[in-house]
Amino acid sequence: MDSNSPEYMEQQVASTKIQIYPTPNSGISSFWKEKYERDAKKYWDVFYKRHQDKFFKDRHYLDKEWGRYLAVGCGAGNTIFPLRATYPDVFIHACDFSQRAVSLVKSHKEYTETFINAFVCDLTSDNLSEQILPASVDIVTMIFVLSAVSPEKISSVMQNIRKILKPNGLVLFRDYATGDLAQERFICKDQKISENFYVRGDGTRAFYFSEEYLRKLFEETGFGTEEIGLCCKQVENRSQELIMNRRWIQGVFCLRADNNECGVKPILFKESFHTKSIENEVSVRVSTETSPVEVDISEGVAMDMFGVSPSENEDMDVSFGNLNFKINVVSKEYQHTCKSTGLMLWESAQLMASVLAENPSITAEKRVLELGCGCAGICSMVATHNAHVVVGTDGDPRSLKLLAKNVAKNPSTRSNKLLVRTLVWGNDEHIDAIKKVNEGFDVILGTDVTYCCEAVMPLFATAQKLISCDTAVGEASEPALILCHILRRVDEPSILSAASQYGFKLVDRWPSVEIPSHSKSIVSSWFNKMDLRDKDKLPSTALSILYFQRA
Repeated sequence: MDSNSPEYMEQQVASTKIQIYPTPNSGISSFWKEKYERDAKKYWDVFYKRHQDKFFKDRHYLDKEWGRYLAVGCGAGNTIFPLRATYPDVFIHACDFSQRAVSLVKSHKEYTETFINAFVCDLTSDNLSEQILPASVDIVTMIFVLSAVSPEKISSVMQNIRKILKPNGLVLFRDYATGDLAQERFICKDQKISENFYVRGDGTRAFYFSEEYLRKLFEETGFGTEEIGLCCKQVENRSQELIMNRRWIQGVFCLRADNNECGVKPILFKESFHTKSIENEVSVRVSTETSPVEVDISEGVAMDMFGVSPSENEDMDVSFGNLNFKINVVSKEYQHTCKSTGLMLWESAQLMASVLAENPSITAEKRVLELGCGCAGICSMVATHNAHVVVGTDGDPRSLKLLAKNVAKNPSTRSNKLLVRTLVWGNDEHIDAIKKVNEGFDVILGTDVTYCCEAVMPLFATAQKLISCDTAVGEASEPALILCHILRRVDEPSILSAASQYGFKLVDRWPSVEIPSHSKSIVSSWFNKMDLRDKDKLPSTALSILYFQRA
């Protein structure tokens, strides 16, 4: 059979298995590596702006009183205020390189300058001894801190810490261990920066420590190892059929005095090194047959992508032009435990919804189909205000169920025009069901639907069967397939090649580049009404829009 024949292509599409997390490639580009390093402080400021002091639970790790502490990477104060409550006479220095985090500490009702010195400090570059007297601190806590530092800069942090510790002073350490669930998820999502170092969805980063690496790191900086070991928890989420293996590493390290062995043998962590098995009923509080156990979500089920509240879902208020919506989605930071990417609100959907709201002529009195609309369905909901009919589709039942709830909770959405249907790309039964609703569509929308290479061919095959065959006068009036996305694992030439094989031609794109043939700058005209001169107003500056028509 001819490999270019339509029959062969359809067989290939039917045999394609679409996987949500495809096999990894080389990781993120050098451009993004540099950006995440350069803007590290910005990403953490945004994190604390969003979560304030509500994200982390208070940490009650310490079981012994000392004189002076330094809480490195103090965050919103979840270590220092429990410590002060237990030992009211201790003095605590607290630093973080996020100005917003330090402001949260200073605004805490228990903050007092008599016993707490909170200040902004980037330990990779600032001199810590300018804020704290050298050799004056008894104990330093580093609780989920070093993992946020680039591996090549960790030694600078350790040298900084060493300056202010007393001889025989201690470092209490807890952080992520290699083999943790989140690291495995990062590997599958091509979010690798370097060995054991990854970027999260919100731009913050995480390094995963092995026992050998951690021991060597401290010993090369002049510390002795007093305690070191792994903490392992197996968390089962029955409703999502997930078993999550969580791994942390913790230790106690002593600054040698004149290179001699430390004489201190403390047991400072209340939680010892052993494996726990926990059955989680989705809520924060879980139980075994013998006694209740409370899981610390801040370092528990989904700490590693950040943003996890006691409920995995969150309500969001979003506005596009004069249209306002309240939608319920799974927090983007919780995506590493989700089986479907359709449960989050992505940047591309936000941009496309804004474009549709500001340019009603795109969908006015037209038949609109959205592919992979997810649970938010904001493009479909915006389109209902002027389209003839809108069909929002997705292949994930949970996303569609949540979409139906979101449509119902937004009275302004003209729900009589919005139909929600199941559509797995390439599934002829689903396609035929959509055709019974409407034989052909004038506008087909897709936002962030090209992230998986295995899905691209079925995507265009499905669009080919559902786009209208009607002809119209004027290029801007002809049936169109509009894709908005951030290029991830599939490059643009691959997308254009797949489009061509299924009879689509690229007519226009944004940001604009020179397109051969007869581009009329259709997409660029949409932005004339939109003030995008300030790039911060864009959900992401990496977004692009491709505008296709039938060849």
